[in-house]
Amino acid sequence: MTFFVGENGSGKSTVMEALACAVESITVGSESVKTDKTLVPVRRLAKYFKLAWTKRTRKGFFLRAEDFFGYARSMRETREELEEEFNNVEKEYQGRSKYAADLARSAYAGQLAAMKHRYGKDLDNFSHGEAFLMLFQSRFVPGGLYLLDEPEAALSPSRQLSFLSALKQMIEQDSQFIIATHSAIILAFPEAQILQFKDNGIREVQYNQLEHVNLTRDFLANPDAFLRHL
Repeated sequence: MTFFVGENGSGKSTVMEALACAVESITVGSESVKTDKTLVPVRRLAKYFKLAWTKRTRKGFFLRAEDFFGYARSMRETREELEEEFNNVEKEYQGRSKYAADLARSAYAGQLAAMKHRYGKDLDNFSHGEAFLMLFQSRFVPGGLYLLDEPEAALSPSRQLSFLSALKQMIEQDSQFIIATHSAIILAFPEAQILQFKDNGIREVQYNQLEHVNLTRDFLANPDAFLRHL
């Protein structure tokens, strides 16, 4: 488990995207890293990366928080289109054999059943946190490399704890995670490597050395001391 941490604009997401390009990671909810026009600059950066593997893997994926919300919408739209096509079969196959109509329906029914098996009826029927965890776990394959950019955007504090539990189980199945995050909860994952991005470079730090971890702790201990200055 490796974490990237730093203020917005520190470069952690840029490095994450370049790493995804360098390993040719599968994306979830966005265009391929090979063709995404927004990643043109980081694809140039990725050419300078030298990757060292103990075990090369093609499993895993790259997921940004904003891509998750788009993916959930895309799944809903795909399901609605399949349902519409399924319901149109009777009209389109009027006058033809029942066998032909059943065969046409089966193609749509199979895709709808596969979506329901993987995600339930509809990701939009769940809270963002529930849907994110469901998507994440449904796409997980043991032995993969998973690159996640700010997953906490979709997760409440209690869901972040559930996420940590899921991460532990997946790491026990020989998976590796690199996560860019601001979350003091997620950063607390035991024995994780934490790389802090600052203007003067990148360095490894301990959890209790992180400024925003200590700031969060101080705020929760005495919020009035901070809020009285508003």
